[in-house]
Amino acid sequence: MQRILTAVLLLLAGPALAFAQAPEIDRIDPPFWWVNMERSTVELMVYGENLATRRVEIGDHPGVTLDRVTEVDNPNYLFVRLRIADTATPGTVPLHFRHDAGTLTRDFELRPRRTDPYAQGFSSEDVIYLLMPDRFANGAPENDSIPGFLEGVDRSDPDARHGGDFAGIREHLDYIDDLGMTALWMTPIFENDMPPDYGAYHGYAATDMYRVDPRFGSNDAFRRLVEGAHERDLKVIMDMIHNHIGARHWWMDDPPTSNWVHDFDTHGTTNHEGAAVIDPYASTRDRAQLTDAWFVPSMPDLNQDNDLLATYLIQNTLWWIESTGIDGIRMDTYFYADKAYMTRWTSAVREEYPDFNIVGESWVPTVSHEAYWQDDFPASPDGYDSDLPSVTDFPLSFAMRDAFAPDGDIHDLYRTLTQDHVYPDPNKLVTFLDNHDLDRFFSVVDADENAFRLAYTFLMTTRGIPQVYYATELMQPMLDVQGDGAKRADMPGGWPGDSRSVFTEEGRTARENEAHTFVTNLTTWRESADVVHHGTLTHFIPQDNTYVYFRHDADDTVMMVLNNAEAPRTLDLDRFAERIQDHTAGRDVISGDTVALGDSLTVPARTPMVLELRE
Repeated sequence: MQRILTAVLLLLAGPALAFAQAPEIDRIDPPFWWVNMERSTVELMVYGENLATRRVEIGDHPGVTLDRVTEVDNPNYLFVRLRIADTATPGTVPLHFRHDAGTLTRDFELRPRRTDPYAQGFSSEDVIYLLMPDRFANGAPENDSIPGFLEGVDRSDPDARHGGDFAGIREHLDYIDDLGMTALWMTPIFENDMPPDYGAYHGYAATDMYRVDPRFGSNDAFRRLVEGAHERDLKVIMDMIHNHIGARHWWMDDPPTSNWVHDFDTHGTTNHEGAAVIDPYASTRDRAQLTDAWFVPSMPDLNQDNDLLATYLIQNTLWWIESTGIDGIRMDTYFYADKAYMTRWTSAVREEYPDFNIVGESWVPTVSHEAYWQDDFPASPDGYDSDLPSVTDFPLSFAMRDAFAPDGDIHDLYRTLTQDHVYPDPNKLVTFLDNHDLDRFFSVVDADENAFRLAYTFLMTTRGIPQVYYATELMQPMLDVQGDGAKRADMPGGWPGDSRSVFTEEGRTARENEAHTFVTNLTTWRESADVVHHGTLTHFIPQDNTYVYFRHDADDTVMMVLNNAEAPRTLDLDRFAERIQDHTAGRDVISGDTVALGDSLTVPARTPMVLELRE
């Protein structure tokens, strides 16, 4: 319709103007916005050939004014900032792009804000279920291959696309809910139209930040998925990446400015050394290589020092929250981006959505380096404050993997937790046994079922916000293949024609059912265990590879005993009297048995106990 209107306008203006017709506008980002946002302006990136030759005006819409128009190096872009007063109402704002050859008009929509529960955040009351959409379930095989896209489906290749999508996830929301999970985190859903050999099914090489990958579904399909999750009281956490994009992002063919991305020839690839950000002895070169170099050669590094780009990224985040109703964000490669920008972004999100939560991926092995990135870190050597509520607790994850691995020492957990005084709020950290980047935990412990139960018990009862990687509930091992695909197996039964379905009891093996029951019982119990969500943690120095700790508040006390030894251990309970106090028994959440608390307690080898203490 727009093409027809433009042609009519030019023909009415006369033959000379018709011959001088300029191409129409290709896109406007964001495609729409809202009234009554805390942010009083929205800056539109308008893209089309030779736009800089056009004069911009806006039609009458009460409460909306044209604040500024910014031209850049590339004449195909204009940045148009609108100011939206509190008095503005929903409707359309006509945008006029005038030229001697005629006027192009686009209607920019202003919508009312959402009224349903959304942007709820997540906390230690939640258990997060992490899945990769491509590997979980395929509910719409018709979108497996999209005409014009570079990659279709090949399930025989562990590093290719397998066809999982939003429809498949929606079909199994009840399965996730029944496990006791309360939040759902999916790896990135943005369009990733990259060549097959780039493995872009993972989603971390975006080629359009305002569009979901059509092989997952549509933007509307994602909104319906969020709605379906909310109907089951499942929160949704979206994975975002502001450090880099995919090499085939549409910007790369025609970037807005010469410094939109960092120059690869100058910076090369990153050193991946996160400590360089706060290393007091770091060279300027090393720091710059961490933040300004490309993550890998196929992922151009965004230059957040460019104010127009920074504004674009911030608005993109707010657009996804408001348009889809998500509840939280996991920000990928947090410390690889410009840290001043990351604070600006986080603050903008939290100002607009005070209940929202963000966890930043900070893949570092030490507590001090991890703590630096959490909001209000008191010992910041450079005065930096991230305004970031939560970080990924890699130090504790590594400690769990060491503690429960063959010949592991459970003392590793104690030593790591003794450093929690460094964190501004350790209970806001996201804890995990594994994720899409780490080897499957069950393989790390050499398929030891006892080690799995011990570790999962610790994950569910220590401080923090636990995250569970999909198929962990089945004790999923690594696949016997090379590369990242080994960590990212398909869920059997998620695809039409699969020989069995792990989404049903009859489709699981005996071992998988045993693990599934264990995970479901413990996770479901945790859902209503406020003492684990918010209670104080008191632990005792491990002895004989056995660790005893308590979660307690004014009303409840839970005693955890993790016997990681190869023999039974008899504990002298007098050592724990300060926390057992007058309690004489406890109900073991795992076994369901009532356990007397007299002078001693014998714990079988390689066994966890979770005792709700009673009088």
